Amino acid sequence: MLNIGNYNTLRIIKILSFGAYLDGGEGKDILLPTRYVLDGAQVGDEVEVFIYHDNEGRLIATTLHPKAVVGEFAFMQVKSVNTTGAFLDWGLMKDLLVPYKEQKLTMREGKWYLVYVRLDHVTGRIMASARIEKFLNNIPPKYKFNQEVDLLVADDTEIGYKVIVNNLHWGMVYHNQVFQRLEKGEHLKGYVKEIREDDKLDISLTPLGYQKVDGIAQTILQALQMQNGFLPVHDKSDPEVIYSLFRCSKKAFKQAIGALYRQHRIALEPDGIRLIP
Repeated sequence: MLNIGNYNTLRIIKILSFGAYLDGGEGKDILLPTRYVLDGAQVGDEVEVFIYHDNEGRLIATTLHPKAVVGEFAFMQVKSVNTTGAFLDWGLMKDLLVPYKEQKLTMREGKWYLVYVRLDHVTGRIMASARIEKFLNNIPPKYKFNQEVDLLVADDTEIGYKVIVNNLHWGMVYHNQVFQRLEKGEHLKGYVKEIREDDKLDISLTPLGYQKVDGIAQTILQALQMQNGFLPVHDKSDPEVIYSLFRCSKKAFKQAIGALYRQHRIALEPDGIRLIP
C-alpha cells in the first residue's frame, strides 16, 4: 500500500523523456521527474522515493529528503504567506502549507516554527500544524528506566529544555543536568529517567545507573590510551571541562574513575589520572 508523505520502494514500469513512471499499486502510476532518475536506470529497477502531491494535486515522487515526513515534528521557516495560510520550506520543490486554522499565532514570512506534518483526512493532502499539543501525549507512555529515546529540542524554559520524545510525548531535560547549550530543532539521543504523574517524561542526556558508569569508564580508558596514558583531569576539575571531554556530569565522571580505581585500571594523581599498564 502506498505510503503518502513518507518513503516508499517502488518499481520502475516505464521510462520516458521527462521521467520514469513508478508502480504505486492499485493502478496508480507515479511520475519520478527526470532530474531524480539515476543514470542507467531501467524498467524493473526498484527505487526509494518520497511521495507527495504536486501543485496540481497529483501524486509525484522525488529522491529528495524533506525535513520531516508525516508523523514527525520539525522546525521550518516560512517562505511565504497568502490568504490560504503559511508555506514552509521543507526541502522539496513544493512548499508545505500550514492553514490558518492550524496556526497558534499568525505565522510571518522568514520566521521559524515548530510544526507537525500530517495528512489531512478530508483532502488526503500533506499539511502541517503548529498546534503540536494535540499530537502529543495521546497514548500512555510505556518506557523502561534508562531506555534510549530520540529527542527533538522544542523550547528552552526556566527549569530546562522541553523535548519531544520519539515523536509521541513531552519530556524535560533539566538545566542542572546539561553542560552545553541545546538549540531548538536539535536532534539527539536521551535516556528515560522517570515517567511523572502527568505522563510527561524526565530525560537524561547520558545513560543512567551502572550502564552509565560502565559506558563513561570505557570512554575514559579510550581517551587515556589516545593520550599516552595520562589525562590532566580529576575529581576537582570544572564540570564544564569534564563535560567537554566525556559528555557526562561531574558526578558521573567521579563514579566512573572511582570504579576504574577500584579495578586497578587507573592511578589517581594530584594533577590528573594515569592508566595502569
